[in-house]
Amino acid sequence: MAAENERGELKDYTRSIKIQQVIRFIVCILITIIAVLPIYVIVVNATRTHSDITSNPMSLVPGGDLITNFKNLTDPSYQEATYTRRFNLFYGYLNSFIVSGSATILTVFFSGATAYGLSVYNFKLRKAARTIILAVMMIPTQVVSVGLLRFMMMIGWTNNFAPLIIPAIAAPATVFFMLQYMQSSFPIDIVEAARIDGSGEFRTFMQIAIPMLKPAFAVQAIFAFVTNWNNYYMPSVLILRDDIKLKTMPMMVASVLGIEKFVDDGLNYLVVMLSIIPVVIVYLCLSKFIIRGVALGAVKG
Repeated sequence: MAAENERGELKDYTRSIKIQQVIRFIVCILITIIAVLPIYVIVVNATRTHSDITSNPMSLVPGGDLITNFKNLTDPSYQEATYTRRFNLFYGYLNSFIVSGSATILTVFFSGATAYGLSVYNFKLRKAARTIILAVMMIPTQVVSVGLLRFMMMIGWTNNFAPLIIPAIAAPATVFFMLQYMQSSFPIDIVEAARIDGSGEFRTFMQIAIPMLKPAFAVQAIFAFVTNWNNYYMPSVLILRDDIKLKTMPMMVASVLGIEKFVDDGLNYLVVMLSIIPVVIVYLCLSKFIIRGVALGAVKG
């Protein structure tokens, strides 16, 4: 009788596990659809004409006008007629890659070095430094933008990319994430072992800490790149000259989407699609490090 009860309880437990797995699978599918559907709609509408999009905005079937929309977008005469001459794909990609790539490298490297210092070294003001970093993280960028603009005008740093890149060294949110990651996944003992073996502090950070922190660096690199690539506010504040060679991709996209005299939805969706392609590529290149970091955390847990 007891054996039968145990078998019954085992069957009920197995059935509940299967039900939970099915529910989780369904939830994951729904989340994936919610996340991917808007991007898919953008790609589909980029292949359609304005009249097709107006008649059926949510079509899931791609059209055949992608090449036509792209030719119209890059045709100087069409740009002049439709007021889209402020868009230049080459300068948009080039400027955004320069700003986003440089800012991402500075953000990840110096934030990792700061978190490493706050985690490895024991000094009197360590807790105060962490508190200051958290306090700075609470200040919105818009609050300090006016003062930053005046300061940049005083030193002659407007209308160039330096004020968009160099301030990326100070990224309190990235430092905070790195600190949390190092506290849970970075063994301090390995630093002590490296010091005993005669390794210098900078060499220890470069050759030991960074390879062990690759998942954290990859995650923050994605966030930093996406943030800087999509950043419209600060470039529009600091780049005062109306020069197409200085415009970033978000500024060009905003100039096209803001046209009121002539509306071409196919062209608008194509511009948006072109602006998100680099972000998707960067994520695909770095996603393996994110998966590896999740797996490592699961094993350690």
